[in-house]
Amino acid sequence: MNNTYRVAGHTFQVCSEQLCKAVEQIVGFRPFECEEGEPLFEFVEGTEVPVMEKVQYTFSYEDVTGTFGRTEDGFYLHLKPAEEEPFHLWTKEGHPQVMLFGNWSVRLYRFALWVGFGLMTLPYDTIAIHSSCIVYKNKAYLFLGESGTGKSTHTRLWRENIEGAVLLNDDSPMIRVEEGKVWAYGSPWSGKTPCYKQERYELAGCVRLSQAPYNKIKKLSVLQAYGAIHPSCPPEFAYDSVLYDGVSSFIGKMLSQVPFYHLACLPDAEAACLSCSTLSGTAYEESRQ
Repeated sequence: MNNTYRVAGHTFQVCSEQLCKAVEQIVGFRPFECEEGEPLFEFVEGTEVPVMEKVQYTFSYEDVTGTFGRTEDGFYLHLKPAEEEPFHLWTKEGHPQVMLFGNWSVRLYRFALWVGFGLMTLPYDTIAIHSSCIVYKNKAYLFLGESGTGKSTHTRLWRENIEGAVLLNDDSPMIRVEEGKVWAYGSPWSGKTPCYKQERYELAGCVRLSQAPYNKIKKLSVLQAYGAIHPSCPPEFAYDSVLYDGVSSFIGKMLSQVPFYHLACLPDAEAACLSCSTLSGTAYEESRQ
């Protein structure tokens, strides 16, 4: 039994009845099901969990401790809830299979699928950017910032105050360089906001947000833009030389085509209209209508 999905233009398969049933429990994947096609890679059930020879990154979310690192010939992700069995993901470099094994809790394998997809598509100039992505006049705009900065609030204010603004993804849109342009894709991963769209739009701007008692926006230099986008790339990839080379190459291509800004702002309609008018060239007064 195999199910086929397409995310950010990449086709992949989930193989075996166990895996298919597990992924079918994730509502976000349903819009990305597709007819049979030539898969770029496969998610398959593994059996013999490898040894992590080098720990490169540790993190935590909820009660889960995550560890990412190197095996003898590839990468390994270990997810361990406080009082449950762990979940494992591993893959060999250059091999079109991602192995999964362990505790089939949705919160564990959903995150593991995100990491596995990222590992397999990074060589194809595709990266999940931690951001909230709005679409306006057929162009996509990313809003970046640490958790709690107000990304979701800002894109909500766009939708409430700017006619025609719609949400593409609220946590992890896929950004891909292809056809000489940078594109934003919807994805099966959207944080706490259920927004799962099989759509893509040309990326026309990125904004790093910070909270302030006023609203002010400025364009960033290339160096400043690198500093703005880098923290929003998958942190697991920042500590491995091969993966980081891929991330750096991707960022360079992105910065050559997409303008970056910093918006210091209040959580109000004026901030949304200011960023809209700057990014899209729409007159401030017109945006408010």
